Amino acid sequence: MNFASDNITGASDEILDALLRANAGHAMPYGNDDLTARVEEQLSELFETELSAFLVATGSAANSLALSVMTPSYGAVLCHWTSHIFEDECGAPEFFTGGARMVPVDGPDGKVDLQDLAIKAARGAGDVHMLQPSAASITQVTEIGSLYTVNEIAAVADVCRSHKLKLHMDGARFANAVVALGCTPAEMSWKAGVEVLSFGATKNGALGAEAVIIFDKDLADTFAFRRKRGGHLFSKMRLLSAQMEAYLSDELWRYNAEHANAMAARLRDGIAPLASFEFPYTDGANMLFPKLPATLHQALNDEGFIFYGGRWEEGVVRLVTAFNTDANHVDAFINAAVRLERSGNDSPSLYSAGIS
Repeated sequence: MNFASDNITGASDEILDALLRANAGHAMPYGNDDLTARVEEQLSELFETELSAFLVATGSAANSLALSVMTPSYGAVLCHWTSHIFEDECGAPEFFTGGARMVPVDGPDGKVDLQDLAIKAARGAGDVHMLQPSAASITQVTEIGSLYTVNEIAAVADVCRSHKLKLHMDGARFANAVVALGCTPAEMSWKAGVEVLSFGATKNGALGAEAVIIFDKDLADTFAFRRKRGGHLFSKMRLLSAQMEAYLSDELWRYNAEHANAMAARLRDGIAPLASFEFPYTDGANMLFPKLPATLHQALNDEGFIFYGGRWEEGVVRLVTAFNTDANHVDAFINAAVRLERSGNDSPSLYSAGIS
């Protein structure tokens, strides 16, 4: 029973069915097909505004290509030090921007501190010897499971505007955040000041499809060329578009996220009362980061439960639920944790970040 990631899943049946339909017959290549045109219309409807949308297959491509239109090669992109673009993209943003640097910003709960953001947004501006702060990027849901409220996003956008920075959102779990906050996609993006959004679908039921959504039309002029040059313009683009069309149809994106979030809440409600579990981080969507003794961690692994540990502070692990997480698996984890705690596999003196 695997709680390591929402990437461990397959794809929603609706999306697989859409792929089979799109696979039949012929369609013009490179996005010159009816499905791709329809996806941009759907996204405009969902976000309640005109926009430019470009499909890619991975989140790394979405983030890196998005940033490439937001900063020059001599620029700095300000982001939280836990963010995916800083820690997990293997230098892809620097590569696609032609050398711009990701500059980490501090802040609790995986969210940028406004004061630190303002300080770093001003540092070096106009100085020919220094990187020029050009953009900021926030992650929603953050890499430690917390959420930016709509007001917090707007506050980040205010700092960005005052320092002439463009604002990007890494929305790999965008749908989970919308559901958790009870807001609309528009309220959590362009209405709050986001200019470019990496709109994730893969973690929430797609086979492999992400959209770069550009709300600032001036930033869209060169994106098509950058996507092609970067090797992410699919010749059979309709097979990406079919996934996204199905994802957006009948609110599949919302249904999938509601299930994932509900399973995380069920899991948290079951283990939070146990003495062995602490919750040092704020959570609110489909990721939990509890702290537990090494003996209990190992015992749960031995019983077949898979989850990540060793990357965060000592004893902290990550439990992730997905669009198709089985409630029986959640209950099995809870029951095992209760039983193992009672049997003494929870010695607090044996915390270890290295067990996985």
